[in-house]
Amino acid sequence: MVIILPKTLALTGNNAIAWGVRASRVELIAAYPITPQTTIVELLSEWVERGELDAEYIRVESEHSAMSAVIGASAAGARTFTATSSHGFFYMYEMIAFAAGARVPVVMACVNRFHGPPWNIWSDWMDALAARDLGWIQFWVSNNQEAFDSVIQAYRVAEDKRVILPAMVIIEGFVLSHTMAPVIIHDQEKIDDFLPPYEPPHYIVNPKITDAFTFGNIVWPWDTAPLRWSMHKAMSNAKEVIKEACREFRELFGIDHGDLTKQYRLDDSDIAIVSMSSLAETSEVVVDKLREKGVKAGVLKVRVLRPFPEEDLVKQLKDKDVVIVLDRDLSLGFDGVLGIEVRSALQKHRVDVPVYSYSIGLGGDEILPEHIESIVKEVVQK
Repeated sequence: MVIILPKTLALTGNNAIAWGVRASRVELIAAYPITPQTTIVELLSEWVERGELDAEYIRVESEHSAMSAVIGASAAGARTFTATSSHGFFYMYEMIAFAAGARVPVVMACVNRFHGPPWNIWSDWMDALAARDLGWIQFWVSNNQEAFDSVIQAYRVAEDKRVILPAMVIIEGFVLSHTMAPVIIHDQEKIDDFLPPYEPPHYIVNPKITDAFTFGNIVWPWDTAPLRWSMHKAMSNAKEVIKEACREFRELFGIDHGDLTKQYRLDDSDIAIVSMSSLAETSEVVVDKLREKGVKAGVLKVRVLRPFPEEDLVKQLKDKDVVIVLDRDLSLGFDGVLGIEVRSALQKHRVDVPVYSYSIGLGGDEILPEHIESIVKEVVQK
């Protein structure tokens, strides 16, 4: 047997996503271009055209059609993928909800972009956050290696028979999508061991199966409620499935992105900075600087927002003197979305730790380490 060694490539975040799709042996891709996700589906289309990726590629006329196409293909038993951003995300919103209710394990990349007006193509978390309660698993990515690995993990989790829900892999537009970093492309045989072919527990569309069934019919409320509760149970099941998958991934490939959350110098800290995506990784740089100055700070990265890691957050934050939550979003008239959820989880479990929520970098505004450091100083002085 020929041993195929891993290789390291310099990839943008978008290209890392595309490589993750390729490594996952996706069978159907449907896509409509929108900045800043376009280069994901462009690269995939090139591979399909050259015969390097054995998949069908559908050039649709809209994002709504893109999600419709992957829902149909997934319902027929294919492993599917699409990608979008911002206005395209909202255009397909109806079908994003349908994918969850239909229980098809589609994987989609959402490349964060502010939604206008005003017209703005830079990063803001509100596009993906607007769908956080529809029934999609959400992986929030901090770097390009994690982008590649998270696509593979997303298929593994979404297709698990204890889950069968769609999943998003979310990266920040331009912050990660168009910046380049080294990415290890793992041995394909090992990836195949980790991610076997999709074997759906049910089919919606397959003329060869006599007992096939459909979704989307009009039903009574008392028939609807059990279906929603079954989705709730599946989302709850996903917590342990994610932990299992990440543990096995770590053992196979030697890379640890955490699971639902990831800690950085948190165990002995008095101050916990909680955030997601690249903002969490930037916070790690700040923590190192603060430690040099005698400030015992640490970072708790929320890697998976749905299912929300409620129990993990409570366990990891309950003994802290103060919690600072950093959001690249704003629930208008209220607070940052992650800040709201962290407060809610702590309050639910009667954990009395002060939580300070800050919304920064809105519309893709620059976030530097010194900005985060000044926030920590402001909180400490209160």
